[in-house]
Amino acid sequence: MLALAVFALLLSGTRPVLAQSVLRDAETEALLQDLMAPLSEAAGLHPNAVEVVLLNDPSINAFVAGGQRIYIHSGLINAAGTANEVQGVLAHELGHIQGGHIVRFSEGAGAATNITILSLLVGVAAALAGAGEAAMGAMMMGQQAAMGSFLAFSRAQEASADAAGVQYLSDAGITGKGSLTFFGRLQNLEYRYGFSQDDDATFSRTHPLSGDRISRLQADYQADPAWDTPPDADQQRRFERVKAKLYGYLAKPSDTLNHYPTYLTDAPARYARAYAYHKDARMELALAETDALIASDPDDPYFLELKGQVLLESGRPTDALPLLRQATQMTNNNGLIAGTFGHALIATEDSRNLEEAEQVLRAAVGRDRLNPFAWYQLGVVYGQRGDIPRAQLASSEQLIMSGQPSAALQNAEAANRALPEGSPDWLRAQDVALQARAQLERARERD
Repeated sequence: MLALAVFALLLSGTRPVLAQSVLRDAETEALLQDLMAPLSEAAGLHPNAVEVVLLNDPSINAFVAGGQRIYIHSGLINAAGTANEVQGVLAHELGHIQGGHIVRFSEGAGAATNITILSLLVGVAAALAGAGEAAMGAMMMGQQAAMGSFLAFSRAQEASADAAGVQYLSDAGITGKGSLTFFGRLQNLEYRYGFSQDDDATFSRTHPLSGDRISRLQADYQADPAWDTPPDADQQRRFERVKAKLYGYLAKPSDTLNHYPTYLTDAPARYARAYAYHKDARMELALAETDALIASDPDDPYFLELKGQVLLESGRPTDALPLLRQATQMTNNNGLIAGTFGHALIATEDSRNLEEAEQVLRAAVGRDRLNPFAWYQLGVVYGQRGDIPRAQLASSEQLIMSGQPSAALQNAEAANRALPEGSPDWLRAQDVALQARAQLERARERD
């Protein structure tokens, strides 16, 4: 089930550090990775080499920020009409990764900054000589030169990523129709919001106009053998479910119920309404929707997970246990689902469930180490069982991922003093302490 987490993104030094809300959901992540896998293989990478991260941001955007990770905004999922459109975006972003554009983007930004600084020094010299207008002119000329250099550099990268995206889709046997359709959606937004279609106006844009991209790419896509390959029907079915789930989770309940009225009885509509009713504390209606979903497919682990989550958050953790246990088993101990199951075991306040909760949560963080919620729950289990050093270690793991390095360092050092020397947990406590010190040092350098 969808959940929010917060983490920091450092965007290659070109923007300040941003606190971004990450949307995590087992079903959504599985779909995005399945969309990504054939593209990664086409690029000569392992199918799971590139991670796709979903951010809670209503704007239509996707980007890379170093490493083999693509960030997609929730607004892009909401705007896309098909899974194939999303694959077109992923192919483009993969082009940035394989082209080394993050490193080069930093180089381009650095070159632009140098031009600006140089002209600023010339301007200051002119001002000291008493030529105020000349000083202002020199500074403005330098800024324009810097901006022109930087934007030309960025547009070249975009063209390169577009071309690479065409190749990856082709090599994966995936049609480029969705890519062109998505650029068409962006073009409509450009018209709606008054972006000039004049070539001169594109000087101030880092991305080429969508119409230009369509004109440049259409012939390549249409000539490709995969052009008439039907999109994957199962992926489209999954996309429609994920899109509805995301809408129901993020939108106001009233908007969700207007968008997915009760006469719609397919899985996406029921998904969305279940979230809307759950957010509105109308639990019986939420459970009615989840029951209908399960009746349509009793072996769908995500339907079981959803009902278990609704029961858990409605104060009925004991009723949630069999559903979450089954969903965890069916997904081979998926870290997110197992984390929710472990939480439900703790929430029963029955000490007999603590041993199973520890096993489940240890498996959860073993499969998904970057899961602060599961680490927190594991710390609760250790605390209730009187294992304070491991409770401190689990807390340090959760705190380092939540942007609290000082508290993480304190807990990691306390755990390190009490854990058996040389044990795996003792070594891990040292690793977390090193991470925390590095984060604190970087923070001091920025200040």
